[in-house]
Amino acid sequence: MTQQDKRALVVGLGIAGISAAIGLRRAGWEPVIVERAPERRTGGYFVGVFPDGKKAAEDLGMTRHLHVRNPTVGRDWSVGPTGRATPGAGFLDQPGGPYAVLRGDIEEGLWRTLQELGDVQVRFDTRPVAITQTPQGATATLEEATTGTQTMEEYDLVVGADGVRSSVRELAFGPHQDYLDQWQAIICAFELDSQVPGYGPQDGVINARSRRAVWVFGFADRTPTVLLTYRTKDVDAQFARPALETLREVYAGMDHPALTHALDQLGRAPDFLFDSVNQVKMPSWRSGRVVLVGDAAWCLNLYSGMGSTAAMRGGADLGKALAARPGDLQGALADWEKGMRPFITRQQRRARIMQQFFVPSGPVAERLRALLLGVIGAVGRLKSRKTGADAPVGG
Repeated sequence: MTQQDKRALVVGLGIAGISAAIGLRRAGWEPVIVERAPERRTGGYFVGVFPDGKKAAEDLGMTRHLHVRNPTVGRDWSVGPTGRATPGAGFLDQPGGPYAVLRGDIEEGLWRTLQELGDVQVRFDTRPVAITQTPQGATATLEEATTGTQTMEEYDLVVGADGVRSSVRELAFGPHQDYLDQWQAIICAFELDSQVPGYGPQDGVINARSRRAVWVFGFADRTPTVLLTYRTKDVDAQFARPALETLREVYAGMDHPALTHALDQLGRAPDFLFDSVNQVKMPSWRSGRVVLVGDAAWCLNLYSGMGSTAAMRGGADLGKALAARPGDLQGALADWEKGMRPFITRQQRRARIMQQFFVPSGPVAERLRALLLGVIGAVGRLKSRKTGADAPVGG
């Protein structure tokens, strides 16, 4: 069998799945993508693309299709304990000149790139319900959600790119609880239909208090997105009621226009993410002819700021490894994992530090965070990436 004859089932049409499909196609494989949702997603929450992500986008050939939305005016405002807003350091002030994009911007750029490589079969409303393996191949039983029809199909490789609660991981590696590392924290992210009253159209707003925080991310050419995140000792209890009810209770007493605006808009948001914060920890991301990429394999989580970067790099590097060993699937997968492991380990460790940046663990951490960001903000304003503005009315 030649490299061109090899078929791969890619489960998931997100950043990791499309990246993997591009890598496979470039390596001479025929990817078939299945997605449990009825259609492609658009929009989504704020994503920062750092140098590693820019390099991965370049490796995948999708840079020219990536819509970058870095603010051109305005600034980030840090809200103190009294509710007063002062110029501060935001997410984009980190080293590396990160791009500001939506999750959907990356998916759209990857999708357009994949289409340029030729027709790729994509099936929506479809998920795997069983995976069996032999030395010669992997048999996937696929179920169509609307009809319940099941088909058994043969593949040379199955790529699980279906998120933190991956069905492929559960089928081929075991139950979720064996691999999910619970962080005792919650995130809620969604798009705003208008800016926080009193702030500039492209401004960012950060109100990070002990154990709970509100982040508003501004863009150059669209309305902001918001991230609400908090720490909790009882994760399961956070899902016992509608998300808005839970959030109103958690944030009671933390009054500020950014929070009020976010909670008011959440009640009518067409789509939002409300979930626990986890990382996926696995001794191996491969089992025979099944391999996991992206959140299914490692889930760096939102605090890391590197989830999209790792997903793109995972797909790009998987294709390179397969191309380098066209007749040795197991050797290629081993090389790929060996190359990815150090990067993922570093980013998972870094996420713990970044969690304090997003939502301090207590009063002491809150004060230390404010002191550090004050220094960073002072330096950043000397060589600002944004133009100045008067203090917002809301502050």
